[in-house]
Amino acid sequence: MARSRCIALVAGEASGDAIGAELIPALRQRLPDVRLVGIGGPKMIAAGLESWYPQEQLAVRGLVEVLRHLPRILGIRAGLKRRLRETAVDLYVGIDAPDFNLPVERWLKRRGVGTVHYVSPTVWGWRSGRLKTIRAAVSRMLVLFPFEEGIYRRAGIDVRFVGHPLAEQIPLEDPKAGAREALRLSAAAGVIAMLPGSRMGEISLMAPVFIETALQIHAVRPDVRFIVPFISGETRRAFEQILYALEARHLPMTLLYGHAQQALAAADLALVASGTATLEAALLRRAMVVAYRLSPLTYALLRVLVKVKAVALPNLLLGEFAVPELLQAEADSRNLSQALLNLLADAGIRERLAARFALLHQMLRPDAAHSAAEAVLSLLEARA
Repeated sequence: MARSRCIALVAGEASGDAIGAELIPALRQRLPDVRLVGIGGPKMIAAGLESWYPQEQLAVRGLVEVLRHLPRILGIRAGLKRRLRETAVDLYVGIDAPDFNLPVERWLKRRGVGTVHYVSPTVWGWRSGRLKTIRAAVSRMLVLFPFEEGIYRRAGIDVRFVGHPLAEQIPLEDPKAGAREALRLSAAAGVIAMLPGSRMGEISLMAPVFIETALQIHAVRPDVRFIVPFISGETRRAFEQILYALEARHLPMTLLYGHAQQALAAADLALVASGTATLEAALLRRAMVVAYRLSPLTYALLRVLVKVKAVALPNLLLGEFAVPELLQAEADSRNLSQALLNLLADAGIRERLAARFALLHQMLRPDAAHSAAEAVLSLLEARA
């Protein structure tokens, strides 16, 4: 009797956990007895992943920040390799986290194990020389954006455009009315969603300026309400401590555990730390201001390496600065509050942005989870 197949999935942060959680049921639908092992967060574990290490131990952003945690990360990688060897996996799917996953994928590929990397590194933005490394590491690349296919084909890498999972999860119709009802918000209220990031490092850098921005808006528009969703209890507690330290507890601010999409859906506009949340806001048709800060040394290094002018995904995909981006020193409370107040006062701009974002939504919606599962399992069958 043939043994059941074993696929390893490794996601290094919350956005990868969400993608993996959509992929797992699509894989099981086609291969019900498959064993799924690796590293994932709460969503992937709930979907049926046997996670060998806590995902949050890999969720570190920034060149300088990674160095501080490098011994721990290298220890997890060594332990993962040992478990993969002992388990005799048939296929490895690295979900994002390229600096962690690509070396593991290369190690496995040299040993004859098929490797899939799901979510392209930003080779179009910086470090395009990684294409050579990727070619040596992956059997198949799954990309979220259509423009990425040509980049990999020209580099001689097997690639499939599968669409973005968020485009499938988020409805095409505007869910604002239902979201406001669920959060007990008046249909007429002015509402701003604030998403300061999913990592502790992001909260420490972004929360103070986000709260100061809310204070300045409140001074001008005391009728405006704020909604702030968090990925974990830890990040919420850290934000609350900063809220108390800045004596801002009087703000009309609702803190949520999870429910980021609901918060964005209920809002008129959003203040978002750069990342996947900017795409989420765009797919929900929400005007936004994008803000981000890194440690000074990390930012100085990135300014030399980064090739693209825009950092927000909506701007990259639309090929224009459709939404404001304020980075580092420019991301101060005066600039952010003014940009948000301008958007709040101009319904015409918000409507035009919503129309552009609707086209973006259609472009990214080819049923990502099932397309990805098909691409993974067809590779598994080809190598059987």
